[in-house]
Parts: sequence; C-alpha cells; structure tokens
Amino acid sequence: MKDDDRFIKTYSQGVGLSGTFEIWVDRYTGVNYIYRQRGYSGGISPLLDKDGKPVVTPIPY
Repeated sequence: MKDDDRFIKTYSQGVGLSGTFEIWVDRYTGVNYIYRQRGYSGGISPLLDKDGKPVVTPIPY
C-alpha cells in the first residue's frame, strides 16, 4: 500500500461466479463502503449502521 492510497480494502468474501463482497475504508473521512461484484456488474454504497448512519472507522487508519 502506498501512503497516498485514499481507500483501503479491509474485508473480502467470495470469489468466482458467486461474486464478492468487499469493505473499503476512506482514509480521509473514515467512512466505510460496501462493494458488491458479480459477473460484469457491481455496485458500491456507504455501509450503514442499524440507525441508518454511515459506519465510520476512527482516523488515522
């Protein structure tokens, strides 16, 4: 990892045709994002807690 990488992958699950789930953390804001990929499609969204607020990892990460 380079020091100027803004996003860090902190979790990964799955491979192949079933797709993958990944969690990425923005090192500047601490906001966690969930990324879902399957085949040729994918999407990303902020990871939310039970109250609907973004999950934030304390900085520095």
